[in-house]
Amino acid sequence: QVQLVESGGGLVQAGGSLRLSCAASGRTFSSSVMGWFRQAPGREREFVAAINWNGGRSYYADSVKGRFTISRDNAKNAVSLQMNSLKPEDTAVYYCNADLTVVGGTGFPNSRYWGQGTQVTVSS
Repeated sequence: QVQLVESGGGLVQAGGSLRLSCAASGRTFSSSVMGWFRQAPGREREFVAAINWNGGRSYYADSVKGRFTISRDNAKNAVSLQMNSLKPEDTAVYYCNADLTVVGGTGFPNSRYWGQGTQVTVSS
């Protein structure tokens, strides 16, 4: 059974930082694109960031470029998201996704591989 488990969410003041982690089990994703999506209350789930299989290419939503950094550790079957200069509009549940597709710099999720999500709340 494939599982993606996120951790690292929490409450932080605007301008602060958080680091999200996602650990996969049940199969290896070392040759797959991995990424993050988020969903704020009353809004659709949206793409945040993705990273290719060896970490050589990364993709970001315009809203997080320059503030968020995605990385991966294939030995641990894991992906992380370093979030700096957080803003109240970054408040959302953040979801890890594996084996997603990137088209035109935007990630499209694989519905088979979602984590349970981790809440990020940024206070003003």
